[in-house]
Amino acid sequence: MREIRTNLLSGVTVSLALVPEAIAFSLIAHLNPLQGMYAAFLMCFIAAAFGGRPGLISGAAGSTAVVMVALVVQHGVQYLFAALVLMGVLQAVFGLLRFGKFIRMVPHPVMLGFVNGLAIIIAKAQLVHFHVKAADGAQHWMTGKPLMTMLALVAATIVVIYALPRLTKAIPASLAAIVVVTLCAVGLGIHTKTVGDMASIRGSLPHFHVPGVSFTFETLKIIAPYSLILAGVGLIETLLTLNLVDEMTGTRGRPNRESLAQGIGNIACGFFGGMGGCAMIGQTMINVGAGGMRRLSGMFSGLCLLSYVLFGSSLIERIPIAALVGLMFVVAMKTFAWGSFRIMGKIPRHDAFVIVAVTVVTVFTDLATAVVLGILIAALVFAWEHAKQISVSVRMDCDGRKIYELTGSVFFASAAQFRTLFSPETDPEDVIIEFRQARVMDHSALEAIETLAEKYREAGKRLHLRHLSPDCYALLDKAKGMVEVNAAEDPTYAVADNRLG
Repeated sequence: MREIRTNLLSGVTVSLALVPEAIAFSLIAHLNPLQGMYAAFLMCFIAAAFGGRPGLISGAAGSTAVVMVALVVQHGVQYLFAALVLMGVLQAVFGLLRFGKFIRMVPHPVMLGFVNGLAIIIAKAQLVHFHVKAADGAQHWMTGKPLMTMLALVAATIVVIYALPRLTKAIPASLAAIVVVTLCAVGLGIHTKTVGDMASIRGSLPHFHVPGVSFTFETLKIIAPYSLILAGVGLIETLLTLNLVDEMTGTRGRPNRESLAQGIGNIACGFFGGMGGCAMIGQTMINVGAGGMRRLSGMFSGLCLLSYVLFGSSLIERIPIAALVGLMFVVAMKTFAWGSFRIMGKIPRHDAFVIVAVTVVTVFTDLATAVVLGILIAALVFAWEHAKQISVSVRMDCDGRKIYELTGSVFFASAAQFRTLFSPETDPEDVIIEFRQARVMDHSALEAIETLAEKYREAGKRLHLRHLSPDCYALLDKAKGMVEVNAAEDPTYAVADNRLG
């Protein structure tokens, strides 16, 4: 019973934190705020009910909103709905093909850069609430009493969030902070920006409709690029957030199931007038921090969002923006991996560079670009360092044959170094290359071996390749006539090669 209450209260807290985000992101994408609220409800409920990571919170996200702007401005909202349906199909196929498991290959420095970048983005996104619109329509920073009031309420929210757990943990500190600050603002007649100042969230149930576009190849050409980008950005943020929750809780989510649920949620948004979205790290941290580790918290949060639209808009619109800003500032502080500063001098320089690069690129461009860049840097550094580990020891046997005992991995990055280890022109008639301590990893390695074998053949010398795996031997074309294979002692690894199909 206690666990149910914890998850319900956590769901309420998360739903309140989702409201200003849904409104703000819908405005960024040039959409009606209700389309952001519908997306928050649909994504939150569907992903929580059917996803692979209980506790994960999804909704209208800024990372996808910025991609939508150009499509909405150039072609209209109906094309966005069509793009969301295709986006959802792509995500569902991704999950059905079980590609979600590859997110486990993201290096830890990339994860640190990811959380640091998103923490900065969460905090940076709150600064817009310190703007006021002038008579000419331009946005200006708050000054004077409005600014002092806003800062005081933000500070009060932060104090309650940090202080309340020392007194009681009966209710989530975040929820208590929102309630306390709202009651103080209303009871004392404090004039400050409220949710209602952003936009009205009063509306009806979302209704089913087929996107109003012509179903032609021309339409597909318009929406397909946006759908691909949206699907990629949404999956990357979702699966990295899933990974983060896995690490925090010591449990294991199901990325393929989560990908499928995200796809279903975005398809529903396309048909029911939502703006789509993905998992949201800020709201997920609120949920996990409040103890909402069951599906119930996310599902109830979605239902709360719908109830605000249908029945509770007048109450929700009176919540001071400062209370929600204070909450998100706390989320940003707790999300940022402060320990990354401490380890900077203790980890390899390239790992430190990856952390910084992913953080900076996340803040100034987008998450997908940052993560792909981080993975590429990490992979290239790994290949470079691994390539330097190939070596050979040389000896002569009693029959006058020269034996090269190879150590390390032969692959695309070390293939050139591999070729320099041998001297076909000056070697004796019989040469043996011993692969017992070496691994042949890819097609580039096979080509390097064949090229070396051809050089020995042209020099009129016999080359023997010992303890090479049978699959490597089967793929060698030019060297087969001079390869000696001892199956009883051959390695059991399988070489990666495009000729294997």
